Amino acid sequence: MNRKQNIPFLTTRSLHPENQESPIHFLNEWLTSIKYFYRRNHFSYPLLSQRHFWIHIDGMVHKPRFFHYDEILSMPSKSIIVPLECAGNQRANFKPKVYGEQWEEGAISQGKWTGVPLRDILEKVGFSQNAQEIVFVGADSGKKPGVHENIPYTRSLPLEKAMHPDTLIAFQYNDKPINYKHGYPFRLIVPNWYAMASVKWLNTIKVIDYSYKGPFQTDDYVYYPYKDNDKDKFPVTTLNVNSIIQQPLHLSILNTGVHEINGMAWSGRGRIKELQVSFDKGKSWKNATVHQLSNQDYAWSRWSYIWKVEEKGEYTIYARAKDSSGQIQPHTPFWNRKGYGYNAVARITVKVE
Repeated sequence: MNRKQNIPFLTTRSLHPENQESPIHFLNEWLTSIKYFYRRNHFSYPLLSQRHFWIHIDGMVHKPRFFHYDEILSMPSKSIIVPLECAGNQRANFKPKVYGEQWEEGAISQGKWTGVPLRDILEKVGFSQNAQEIVFVGADSGKKPGVHENIPYTRSLPLEKAMHPDTLIAFQYNDKPINYKHGYPFRLIVPNWYAMASVKWLNTIKVIDYSYKGPFQTDDYVYYPYKDNDKDKFPVTTLNVNSIIQQPLHLSILNTGVHEINGMAWSGRGRIKELQVSFDKGKSWKNATVHQLSNQDYAWSRWSYIWKVEEKGEYTIYARAKDSSGQIQPHTPFWNRKGYGYNAVARITVKVE
């Protein structure tokens, strides 16, 4: 009898709305299979109809109009490999603890996104020279604490980011139509930013000449450095340089001998240039081998280190990444009361017997 191959599963954080964590420690491919892509929702999944196959563009544009799914698919497209990370990834690691979904390390996934550059579509409608931001509205909606009426999930981008050639209106993931639970038929893809910017089920785009103040822009996805006041708050945008140790798992029991320590690293500010590991709690560091996809500016890096251990006992292993902009993972994360952007040095403890 053939034994079925062991298959990892998503980890449930909530069911209503559905929030599921990727089994990131058991995934070694560059492209995350859609069945293992993490799920992050603020509301229930939307009920789609034929009207969701149209994207409406209006506001401060010269020619407001609708774009149909078939028309967008007929336009010149491009593909990029992009990791999408929830801004609350690793929230469970903050001390003191913060409220919110207690994501561990699996609220990140990476795949090949194919779509039309947003700027190509905006150029077809033209926009006012006074335009400042582009607003994106998804088909998902519901109640949000502190807001009386039902609201859709809505975010904006500054004009410069919206017009970047790699900001896409995507319609494919890993060469197949985007899965319903991840934004079918259209999803905005914003490389180098946390995934709250990559609006799912995109159906309305509006050009505005002011700063958008919706609740998912000025309440959520804001760094609040203090527990009891809003002083010095600022918006969540670019991915922090970060890494995780995938194997061995935290609190594993290992034999003496040779082991491979491996993981992944990423940044929204440049390519990963260095990954170091420490076995003395950061007093000294050793260089690991960094593996990268060629010609892919946004893709995460993989890393590995061969560890020969002959003495029994408990070991704490640290890992830290450095990117091409000079950013390096800190020992202590930037604490903020909503728990965004955790990127402290990765660390695990193992026992060797």
